Amino acid sequence: MRDFLLLVVLCAGGFVYAQEDSIPPPPGTDTTAVRKARPRKAPAKEPGAREITIRDYKIISYGRDTTFLDTTLTIQKEYRYNYLRRDDFELMPFANVGQPYNRLGVDFDRSGLYPLLGAHAKHYNYLEVADISYFNVATPMTDLYFKTTFEQGQLLDATLTFNTSERFNFSIAYKGFRSLGKYQYNEAESGNFRTTANYSTRNGRYRLRAHIAAQDIINEENGGLLNKELQFESEDPEFQDRSRIDVVFTNAMGKILGKRYYLDHQYTVAGKVRDSAGVPPTSLDLGHEFTYETKYYQFTQTAQNDYFGEVLLSPIDDKATLKTMYNQVHARFSNRTLGALTGFASLYSYSYFFNSILITDDGQIDNRLQGEEIAIGGKYFKRIGGFDVGGDLAYTVSGELTDYSLNGRAAFRINEHHRLWAGIHASSRLPDYNTLLYQSEYANYNWQNSEAFESQKVNSLSVGLESDLFGRVEAKYTTTGQYTYFASEATEEQIAAGQENAYVRPFQEENSVNLLKVTYAREFRLGKWALNNTLMYQAVSQSSPVLNVPDLVTRNTLYYSSDVFKKAMFLQTGITFKYFTTYNMDAYNPLLAEFYVQNREELGGFPMLDFFINAKVRQTRIYLKAEHFNSSFTGNSFYAAPNYPYRDFVIRFGLVWNLFS
Repeated sequence: MRDFLLLVVLCAGGFVYAQEDSIPPPPGTDTTAVRKARPRKAPAKEPGAREITIRDYKIISYGRDTTFLDTTLTIQKEYRYNYLRRDDFELMPFANVGQPYNRLGVDFDRSGLYPLLGAHAKHYNYLEVADISYFNVATPMTDLYFKTTFEQGQLLDATLTFNTSERFNFSIAYKGFRSLGKYQYNEAESGNFRTTANYSTRNGRYRLRAHIAAQDIINEENGGLLNKELQFESEDPEFQDRSRIDVVFTNAMGKILGKRYYLDHQYTVAGKVRDSAGVPPTSLDLGHEFTYETKYYQFTQTAQNDYFGEVLLSPIDDKATLKTMYNQVHARFSNRTLGALTGFASLYSYSYFFNSILITDDGQIDNRLQGEEIAIGGKYFKRIGGFDVGGDLAYTVSGELTDYSLNGRAAFRINEHHRLWAGIHASSRLPDYNTLLYQSEYANYNWQNSEAFESQKVNSLSVGLESDLFGRVEAKYTTTGQYTYFASEATEEQIAAGQENAYVRPFQEENSVNLLKVTYAREFRLGKWALNNTLMYQAVSQSSPVLNVPDLVTRNTLYYSSDVFKKAMFLQTGITFKYFTTYNMDAYNPLLAEFYVQNREELGGFPMLDFFINAKVRQTRIYLKAEHFNSSFTGNSFYAAPNYPYRDFVIRFGLVWNLFS
């Protein structure tokens, strides 16, 4: 891994060019100005030669939305400068980088049609099909992301992309990190390799994009603090060195490994190719999408521990494997008057399995769930002036995993300063594979619910307003039937003996669970000062306490921005305050890599203060942050989950660097 990263840096070293002269940004960017790349003179023999600007470095999403590279420095960039490289407002990280995140906010809408492997706590950094970006660049471009971690490690995400011709782009990227952590047996590391290709013919009728992704995420699991009251909450100076604090065990490890091959190509068989303005002319496209992925989750432990109960076999080596193949064929008809209508048919093959069949006193537990799902559906999109309407529907005609999925969305741009939207979601599918079937060397972690569990139904309605004057507000109401969750059946005596995790298993709630979620964001500016605010309110209606979330989460950043050193540097510095109300925070189970419901301990209600100084010099953004600097004087009551502390005060440094040849 080190050799690969060194090679990328050396290859990229000659690609540095300055950026100057502001140009207007496209709709949807989070910046107020975007810079041109230094113009390059084209050979005189090339007719119509023009300057190369930052708009010529295009990033294309899975949904085919196209933006260009953004090299500015904003407060939104500060929020996304983390291990996940996205805003983690609704997440609560554990003490070390690369460890699980507890949820502060919930969204039940399903982006995929089929159940997932499970082990959700290990998947926050796992890049799915929709997370992969494609490129089209005028010259070779490199994106380097670096950030320090906690003890003996670093985080680096490097992307190199170039066009071999005007119509063919290739990219290669690797995100790797290692962090020892402050506590015993707390090491984490991961590697995310991906390579993409993006191609179109000269006339644009045939278009292809593909990617290969190989990822592994590895964590040492220590089970949390063994004596939190005496060694952590007491604030004894002897335990300010967190490596002195005792943990539950030092012999367990969890791992996710996945490999994926993806291809999406389409051909315009009739009519004209989409014009440069993006307005769909009358045309008919035929397309095919293919995905093949193998993934497994593995938990190993060198010896039995009463924390998980009795064992059938020791040492422990639990491994759940999922192999899937997805094929979809579609036809898309587009017309300026009628809009764009797509019809598709898909075949999904799956095999979720363990190594052997298990025979117990209660009966047989199979080692495999496998089958095929055939679905049909369609998508529609139409733009009429400032009004957009779209949606998609999928219905399973053969198979047992999924019944249906429906999404609809409408948006109206009142004027250039105000925009309204509304959306609906309805879906019915079985819960994730690890709730339907699981096998372990630990006796209590063996179950088969493939016949007992019913499809989980989700229905939601959302409305929102985005205004330059009032800010952004969104409200969503969701009702869920047959809500599936993990919980412990342990008695008070068993919990007191430290065996709560020995009785964790999946359940389904017979009564509906209803959630109202309202999010409001607004920034106030006065000269070079700004106050950025994000507030989230949640209210749950349920018969049994199976869904626990904080009532209120807030994040407020007061910051100052200015050009300095005769505009050679742009500086941004400030303080971020984050807080959430106390609630029965979900507990973490390291064997399943899942969070489970607990209703005996309320956590939260503590402030988190970060001080940051960020700067932009040409195309380099530099980040320096003092994280949770108030931890030393607000008391050791900060937890990310029961027995798992949030991180102490730490100073971290990093940068993002874009290089152009």
